Amino acid sequence: MDVRSIVDCEPEVEHNGTVPVWYLVHPREIKDLTDGGFVELINEFEVAAGGAVFPHSHPTHEWYFVMSGRGVMTVGEEERPVGPGDLVYIPPDEVHSLRPVGGGAIHCFCFAVGVKGAAPVDYTTH
Repeated sequence: MDVRSIVDCEPEVEHNGTVPVWYLVHPREIKDLTDGGFVELINEFEVAAGGAVFPHSHPTHEWYFVMSGRGVMTVGEEERPVGPGDLVYIPPDEVHSLRPVGGGAIHCFCFAVGVKGAAPVDYTTH
């Protein structure tokens, strides 16, 4: 499972030395992986304590960025704890799920790149 944490990144300085940037994905790093795709969605979501994003899959490259709370992310057969500052990559058609732990909700920012030629996805059932 590809999980990158902001706490493991050293800032790089950009914009004439005025802006520190913490790259979780460097420019063009995923170009070949997503070539021919399209932005499928960008959203924020929250899973309440006791809830879950149930196991599902879809034809997208998907990333969850944990903004607050703690949880357990499952991608394929691998489980991993995640928390604030973690960026989780979910490959296309890989079964994945997320559940909060620690008694509170987990709040994430999500974006996905659709696979070239993929059919529309009904997210109300996923």
